[in-house]
Amino acid sequence: MFNLVLFGPPGSGKGTQSENIVTTYNLQHISTGDLLRDEVSRHTPLGTEAKKYMDQGMLVPDEVVIGMISGKIDDAPDARGFVFDGFPRTRPQAEALDKLLEFKQTKIHLVLALEVPEPELVKRLVGRGVTSGRSDDTEDVIAKRIKEYHSKTQPVANYYNEQGKLEHVTGDHTIADTFKTLSKHINKYLLPVT
Repeated sequence: MFNLVLFGPPGSGKGTQSENIVTTYNLQHISTGDLLRDEVSRHTPLGTEAKKYMDQGMLVPDEVVIGMISGKIDDAPDARGFVFDGFPRTRPQAEALDKLLEFKQTKIHLVLALEVPEPELVKRLVGRGVTSGRSDDTEDVIAKRIKEYHSKTQPVANYYNEQGKLEHVTGDHTIADTFKTLSKHINKYLLPVT
């Protein structure tokens, strides 16, 4: 089982590249946002627990999220592997994920960090805000989101770098060129499904 963490600031193309990776390598996509919404909508015990926090505008505790991830992995025993998108966001989450995967006799094999210059991120997000009608995509708000991303995820990047698992990928090329670069790293572990 091959497990990949895909990192990237808002606007880096993480969602698009996750889809490409999932399709090309036949992996399962784990997005913590999707997991939370699914568990809440199905009224599972973890979903009920998560909803208590979400309704108060609080972050869902790591152990609840880890429980959901564990369930998702258990639901796909024959999976070739997983792409983790949006998790882990903190070093304690990365450590908890490592413990969970070790218990399941697997591990994170590769962490790909999409890097896009800030002016390009701002341009992309402002453009996305115009086409989607999102009012929160002003340059000031975007700059704050990017700064918060870097301050929170840098310790996670360092954690995986210490393990020799982190690869930086320039993400300001075309979607196809960026995917080619991502694939070169993934192909060292897993070949595409033909």
